Amino acid sequence: MPNDSPLAVVAGHICLDIIPAFARRLDNLAKLLVPGSLIEVGPAVISTGGAVSNTGLALHRLGIPTRLLGRVGDDLFGEAILQLLRRHAPSLADGMLIARGEPSSYTVVISIPGLDRMFLHCPGVNDTFSAADVPWDELTGIRLFHFGYPPIMRRFYTEGGAELEVLFRTARQRGLTTSLDMAMPDPACASGRVDWHSILARALPHVDVFLPSLEETLYMLDRERFERLSARGELLTQCDGALLSDLSTRLLALGAAVVGLKLGERGLYVRTTEDDQRLGALERAAGRPVPDWRGRELLSPCFEVEVAGTTGCGDSTIAGFLAGLLHGLPPEEVMTAAVGAGACCAERPDAVSGVPAWQRLQARIHDGWRKRPVGAWGTGWQWDPTYRVAFGPRDGRGVGT
Repeated sequence: MPNDSPLAVVAGHICLDIIPAFARRLDNLAKLLVPGSLIEVGPAVISTGGAVSNTGLALHRLGIPTRLLGRVGDDLFGEAILQLLRRHAPSLADGMLIARGEPSSYTVVISIPGLDRMFLHCPGVNDTFSAADVPWDELTGIRLFHFGYPPIMRRFYTEGGAELEVLFRTARQRGLTTSLDMAMPDPACASGRVDWHSILARALPHVDVFLPSLEETLYMLDRERFERLSARGELLTQCDGALLSDLSTRLLALGAAVVGLKLGERGLYVRTTEDDQRLGALERAAGRPVPDWRGRELLSPCFEVEVAGTTGCGDSTIAGFLAGLLHGLPPEEVMTAAVGAGACCAERPDAVSGVPAWQRLQARIHDGWRKRPVGAWGTGWQWDPTYRVAFGPRDGRGVGT
């Protein structure tokens, strides 16, 4: 893209990740939590985390001129976040907001060999972020507004989600194509007890592209079913076409124009509205007409890679999806770019360094990069070898009917 002025804004949650290295294994975390004990660790990896960092930096690496918009405190952690952003490009810290007297958000990631990771998270200034913090008058020329992680930003899930509705309604009124990503609510905290169905009913009529994970969606729309399936084992292994169709139908009915459900190692599912007027937002993002988005149901499996880590893969998948939209691609190619960016991210242990430039990503995709088997999703699904995606039984092009 020849235009160097920002085309996208990525706003929302940002934090500092502190990841101490554990040189030896522990049988269980109880040994770590003995009062008065001292556990020797190695050097810590310090990085930025959250949607603003992960999705925003991935878009930047894909060549999309991007403005980052998050809040940090005027403390050492806040300065560290700004310094880390400047290492990618000096201008990336320019749009960040500094909250005087408030603590920056941080996460201590306890990653012990042989055990699941544990996170000690301080929301900090993310809890006080509001729609009024967005400098709307400075966003002239921006095509896309992406916001991430409202379930861990208090202002956006309290009071029935009123602030989330204001944020996206304002963005749409400004002529921006809007995109929303979620995070898993904590069942033990307030975010896990609110009525997410009602919150989404307020926000999604103003959201053009909704890109949560399958687990987050099921938790928010049908917690009883989420808990029942989770008790049986890994949720993704129990997912089929009927479940995807049910969830996407409900999200489209709540007002979203494009629904993308991230399926981890199983890929990405996308369903779109039949409403041509709602799909006009995709043309605003691309700056030109875009084909073949009406009434689509598609599933793209992941590319085959040697996985070094999964941190940031979902955010990079979103970045690939949004980059494809801004390039004006049809849905099959947008989804392929999305899972391609996510796969590249998985080849590095950190959240963004594996994401390549757009031209390199496209070259790899078109150079015979193999995808994983699509798997069985139920009757009516058909494989398209040209784009290497599966067309669902409700696809508007009639391929899978």
